Amino acid sequence: MTQESDLAAAKAQLIEDFTRIVGDTEALLRSLANVSGDQAAAMRSAVETNLDTARSRLRLLQADAADKASAAARDADAYVHENPWTAIGLAAAAGLIVGLMIGNRR
Repeated sequence: MTQESDLAAAKAQLIEDFTRIVGDTEALLRSLANVSGDQAAAMRSAVETNLDTARSRLRLLQADAADKASAAARDADAYVHENPWTAIGLAAAAGLIVGLMIGNRR
């Protein structure tokens, strides 16, 4: 699997987890008035478990995104150090394009 498909799968799983949590919370709120103490405690426990799972996955997804961003920054830094004139040329070209776009707005 590629990094993009891994990230997409993690995002889909996270959305599914939060959807489940929202559904559990709605069910808990609807039934609290008519449910005995033991049943309400069991429902709260299930919601808390799902919330903890979703939080853990969110932390893993955030850590993975930070690692990938850090790796991309290291790769960009290495490229600039290995090819300084190419990097300067690319930056100048980007600046020229942005300058032309801004100049055309007036």
